[in-house]
Amino acid sequence: MTKAAFAAFRQAAGRYRAVVDGLNAALPELPALIQRLVDQRDGPSYTVDTPVLYNLALDEYTPDSEVKLILAADNPGRREQAAENRRYLVGPSGKIAERFFRDHPELGIDFRRHVLILNKTPIHTPRTAELKALCRLGGPRIAGAVVSSQRTMAELLLEFWQILAGSSPGGFPGVPVWIIGYSEMKKGGLFEAYTGRLKELCAANPAFRDSLFLYRHFSMNQFTIDLKRRSPPPLTDGEPEEGLEQRLRRVGAAYRERVLG
Repeated sequence: MTKAAFAAFRQAAGRYRAVVDGLNAALPELPALIQRLVDQRDGPSYTVDTPVLYNLALDEYTPDSEVKLILAADNPGRREQAAENRRYLVGPSGKIAERFFRDHPELGIDFRRHVLILNKTPIHTPRTAELKALCRLGGPRIAGAVVSSQRTMAELLLEFWQILAGSSPGGFPGVPVWIIGYSEMKKGGLFEAYTGRLKELCAANPAFRDSLFLYRHFSMNQFTIDLKRRSPPPLTDGEPEEGLEQRLRRVGAAYRERVLG
């Protein structure tokens, strides 16, 4: 990153942290509500450490850091919010993502060194689907916070992309963005608000829209299975075989058109 780009990066990270701190301060009832979700579910029991989570990995970036990909996941889970972590995608899904890039060195991406990870909301729930239960428990106040946080996260995604794209040697369109877990971005889905704001931002920033690629989750290998399933039609004589990078772009662009129009 250039000196100016890194300064802008730190300012964006500071705004991100301020949003998280503001939500934690404005929603004192949130830890108890999330703890209720933890205590009434099947699965591991744990104490909620971080109800709204800023990704501490952002504070480790330096001017020499190289970002080759921005990835937007869903929301922080059990391992992500733990006091000893407080980082995004450090649980099972994150390990699957690490393995995918490790198994495909042709992409030239080290997951922990080259990928900037954001979420669609920084609000923690034990499982992403339990965001709906959290909104029911908390009523309009919590539901409104979940919606507003999604819109803010979409705006921060654009801000980080603009900073990184503007600092790349070729300028725009710059760094690609993978949005993981597109199925809940539909109308009526958990992340409808995120999608709505993303559409507004894309309408004003066509280059940003062209840099977005949507995929299934890494969890339970959905990402890899879907990628294999969506193989191209049989090749004609003399037609070059599709490489992994080309397939990723084709599949991600097709889901982008499906979700964003």
